[in-house]
Amino acid sequence: MTPGQASTRTGLAAGNPFCKKLGKTLQASAGAQNFCFGLRRSGPVSTQKPAAGPRAGVTTPANVNAASLAEDVGPTGLRGYGQSEISIAASGRFVVEAWNDSTSFFSTCPSPANKEESTGFAFSANGGRSFTDLGGLPNAHCTTDLYVSDPSVAAYRAGGSTFFYISSMFDSPMGTGGSMIALTACKVMRAGSSAALACGQPIVIASSTFCMKQQVAPHQTATFCNFLDKEFIAIDPVRHRLYATFTEFPGNVGGFGSRIELGVCDLGSAAGGPGPAGGTPAAPVCENNHPGRHGYLIVIPADATGCENEGAYPAVDPVTGDVYIGFESNWATSLFNLPHCNRVPVSDMLAMVPMHCLPLASHATCGASAARDVPVVSLESAFIPGYNRFPGADFPRLAVSDPAGTVSMVWNDTRFHPEGDILLQSFSLGSLASVQAAPVVLDQPVAGGLNFMPALRGANASGNLDVVWYSRDSVATSDTNVFAAIGVNPRTLTAPAANTLITSVASNWDHAVSDIDPNFGDYTDDAMAVTGSPPFVGATLYIAWSDGRIGVPQPFEAHLPG
Repeated sequence: MTPGQASTRTGLAAGNPFCKKLGKTLQASAGAQNFCFGLRRSGPVSTQKPAAGPRAGVTTPANVNAASLAEDVGPTGLRGYGQSEISIAASGRFVVEAWNDSTSFFSTCPSPANKEESTGFAFSANGGRSFTDLGGLPNAHCTTDLYVSDPSVAAYRAGGSTFFYISSMFDSPMGTGGSMIALTACKVMRAGSSAALACGQPIVIASSTFCMKQQVAPHQTATFCNFLDKEFIAIDPVRHRLYATFTEFPGNVGGFGSRIELGVCDLGSAAGGPGPAGGTPAAPVCENNHPGRHGYLIVIPADATGCENEGAYPAVDPVTGDVYIGFESNWATSLFNLPHCNRVPVSDMLAMVPMHCLPLASHATCGASAARDVPVVSLESAFIPGYNRFPGADFPRLAVSDPAGTVSMVWNDTRFHPEGDILLQSFSLGSLASVQAAPVVLDQPVAGGLNFMPALRGANASGNLDVVWYSRDSVATSDTNVFAAIGVNPRTLTAPAANTLITSVASNWDHAVSDIDPNFGDYTDDAMAVTGSPPFVGATLYIAWSDGRIGVPQPFEAHLPG
């Protein structure tokens, strides 16, 4: 059963200490909301008229719903409303998109098509022109642990085959025991129109590093563990590794704060065979996979005074193998009346961990050798019309460009106008010296409209960046589109001359009905299609977002030359 069914104990009902603090002294992801609180509905909140149709005279890429509404019905006939927290990856004509799936709230374990799993996904064999909704990720042991979602998808080519990896938060449906990050390895089988995706069972990337028993009732105890949250993955195609960043909340069993951590998996050799740790593309070996162990690498320790670190995001330099990690510091805790955090500036952090620190072993041999702190004028305290998440986020997204010699960060920021802009700042690889003296604005707002949730995954073959985000034309509307800045030089000092409209129809968020909190997720996503040879990227950019044009948030896709 999933967290959220009336017959299933959520983390809050189980007395989980992390859940007791969520929304009060700390904040966390949509997956954490599912785990702690289960079903949380939202619906129309205003009388604003529905979203407008396509803009006259504007050509946009085809918009495709990757999900099937027929799949959104549980075994008892209850319909789930809403999919969000999307991620996408591609190689050649093969595309996978994944999302948080509300159908899980009404599906028992086991259900047909693994509908009890909160991570849904779909496969396209025709370059994203259409998708087959595959239900939830496979999990033969759903009575013990479930995918509670917040997926991240990555693609990999090895041995002439195409592989996809879908990571997700992975926890007990009873709200007790260890908290994990798990990975599904999928392989494209056959070719042409008969191509299909075959996916394996969960592979644990990371587990809680501390657990303890607590009394929950007279003569009754339960085991509660640190909570693992908000993972994202990135692949080093040269060294055949997969890295995962995530947040661990030690405050689950006492205290406050959260730390940023890193896990690593061996994907096998370029020929598709075993790698140094015995992993293969179809069955990676992950080093941070034993509950109660110290963990592979703590990138940033928990703040001693309780300020929250969240939203960790990785990027790998394929030339050097160095790993870059971005995250937001003092997210959400800046809002609370804590003795220290309400006086600490909100910032986006960037850290670099050298390749020589990252063996395929139980522990990293060293940590971050360089770090930067970028001040943020935060959107956290805004109530965004039609969006049921509070607080908002300013989480960074990263990309390495070896042709430009940079690692770039994008984030939403309100320093120039209250509803926010998408800012870019780049840093020299290795040293993290600033390339621009000040951040560059990427969006072109009209009448001060909202711009937030940027996506950036990697550079294109020329070393330039493609950034996408949610945008509103003015403060007088909740009609929301997706825009992009295409082919941005990481070293640019000026804003793009124009932005590209991605959505063919705007979504009126005030009129969307959803069973998920947040109803439109915490992030958008984009990714260049990958190849099996340097520079390991193709010529097509794939974009994914949660779209409410039919009145229910759905996982959409579009693609264009990147």
